[in-house]
Amino acid sequence: MKSDRFVRRTRIAAPAAEVFRWHSRPGALERLTPPWEPVEVLERTGGLEDGSRVVLGVRIGPFRLRWVAEHRDYTESRQFRDVQVFGPFACWEHTHRVEPDGPDACFLEDDIAYALPFGSLGHWFGGSWVRKKLDPMFTYRHRVTTQDIETQMAYGPNPPQHVLVTGASGFVGSALVPFLTTGGHRVTRLVRSAPHPHHDEIGWEPAAARLDASQLEGLDAVVHLAGDNIAAGRWNAAKKARIRDSRVQGTRLLCDTLAQLDRPPKVLVCASAIGYYGSRGEAWLCEDSAAGTDFLADVCQAWEAAAETARQRGIRVVHLRFGVILSPAGGALANMLVPFKLGAGGVIGNGQQYMSWIALDDVVGATYHALMTDTLHGPVNVVSPQPVTNREYTRVLGRVLRRPTLAPLPAFATRLAFGEMAEALFLASARVEPAQLINSGYVFRYPELATTLQHLLGKSAADRVAQSCN
Repeated sequence: MKSDRFVRRTRIAAPAAEVFRWHSRPGALERLTPPWEPVEVLERTGGLEDGSRVVLGVRIGPFRLRWVAEHRDYTESRQFRDVQVFGPFACWEHTHRVEPDGPDACFLEDDIAYALPFGSLGHWFGGSWVRKKLDPMFTYRHRVTTQDIETQMAYGPNPPQHVLVTGASGFVGSALVPFLTTGGHRVTRLVRSAPHPHHDEIGWEPAAARLDASQLEGLDAVVHLAGDNIAAGRWNAAKKARIRDSRVQGTRLLCDTLAQLDRPPKVLVCASAIGYYGSRGEAWLCEDSAAGTDFLADVCQAWEAAAETARQRGIRVVHLRFGVILSPAGGALANMLVPFKLGAGGVIGNGQQYMSWIALDDVVGATYHALMTDTLHGPVNVVSPQPVTNREYTRVLGRVLRRPTLAPLPAFATRLAFGEMAEALFLASARVEPAQLINSGYVFRYPELATTLQHLLGKSAADRVAQSCN
């Protein structure tokens, strides 16, 4: 059997025991999965100890396969090994090692020995393909591990928090919850479906104003992300009512309930959006800028006002005004990838409208910053400090994907295709600066668009060199 080996080693400025604990906590696999390589956890038994198993649903080319891995050779705070029991490889042994480098640093090493099926023939045809998959994957994994641990350590040795999260299964929540749990925090999900008996969940019905206040006593913090997807379906009167009601009614119910508690949480971090400002051309906008006058601006104003009862109760309230969140796992970037990869991408309208974007990793980081920074309150713009025009965004995405961008979508065609939503989501211009984040000391992981897209799309160093030469 022809075997290969892949090794990735990174120094992390954190104690070995802390890095190992990070890997042992719930959410580590979700944080380590690159957004361009979706992996579904189908079944999990145990933790990292010998005999524990995980069953994954993975995609290899057009095929969806089950991959069963068993943990072996567990050594506390030092290593564990994943061995394929069933899956696409002839054999696969992945050893995770954490080696101390003094008391305050360590080396994280992933050492993989693998063999492809069909012996030398499989190695000949698939060997280079596998290595091209592993290299960006483990570049991403080590970068996220390092950044997450350094972010969590930057806020000091605070005791673990008990955080209630609404919208936990959504675009932002599905990234935030694993970040919190790998940091040692307890997360309870507020869900509209029936709570799972073996999960940390509480049920609520915002439309019917049902929420049991007794179940919320003793929380340290709340992150409120729930709201109807504004980009799902064409806007009409019923859709616009759902957009507004899902935000305003849910926020009002949650905040009125928190205000009744004997022991309310110290902080409520509530989602909002830069739609608050409306379309403002080239003008720079900060948290003190006036509100716009269109539908989304009205929604955002009512959304933020619905938290007033929590503020009056003495809860520190932070409104995170999200910009365009970038990740291939969802949102605007996910919808753009197929046409851009096919060479059918291009500017929208005249391309001069400003796009205030933010990497999903910085959304997670900014949310954590809001939770842990006692001086932060009120509106906070969650956007990169470097907004770009639609034309510049199109150029950079095309360059990262190495595809032409010669298929523009004129404004009239955008309006014809998307109706009223086109004006708000594609043609509006908002040049927003994250003044509150910067002034409160937040350090962006990805302030610049090209490096953000390279990180999110798994582009290797060789890809970046090739792009810089074009």
